[in-house]
Amino acid sequence: MEQLERSVHDAPIIEKDDYEYLVHPISNCVPVLEPSLLREVVTRIVRAADLENVDKIVTPAAMGIHISTAVSLTTDIPLVVIRKREYGLEGEVSLTQETGYSKSEMYINDVDEDDNVLLLDDMLSTGGTLRAITEALESIGANIVDIVVAMRKVDGGDAMVDSEYDVSSLLDIVVRDGEVTVIRDEEERQLVIEQFDE
Repeated sequence: MEQLERSVHDAPIIEKDDYEYLVHPISNCVPVLEPSLLREVVTRIVRAADLENVDKIVTPAAMGIHISTAVSLTTDIPLVVIRKREYGLEGEVSLTQETGYSKSEMYINDVDEDDNVLLLDDMLSTGGTLRAITEALESIGANIVDIVVAMRKVDGGDAMVDSEYDVSSLLDIVVRDGEVTVIRDEEERQLVIEQFDE
């Protein structure tokens, strides 16, 4: 994950309502997303994800779309995007997405009972979005085979911690005081989580 790791150190950090927000090519397409970085992330996701028997890739709009599209093209698994616009189609399911800095309604179409899904996203920060999506997918009766994110911030609350689902990430990071630290192993990750739980 050389390029991804390098890129987090080069990415600007802005404060948004007392929340340190990493402005990153994978999460925001700002600064510009180089094809080689996207290729590295997609290759790693394909290697990390449990793709056996997956019927559909599911991703939230907007910043999971480019990653999930590339994974779909690589694996030939169809893609469903959870949108922020209601279409009123038959079977549409709504959910409330709440992050560290926003709250909005989202809508799932084209996921059916017994579909085996891979849930992909760019970043797990607070876990609010992924938690709402997993609950909505459960209500549909879909089977969540795996959840993979490109990056996970481990320096704050994570609504997925007490979930029945494990979330795999390609890179765990801490964003603090305008700087990014890469977490190299599970032991270091647990120490950071414990520090912020105190």
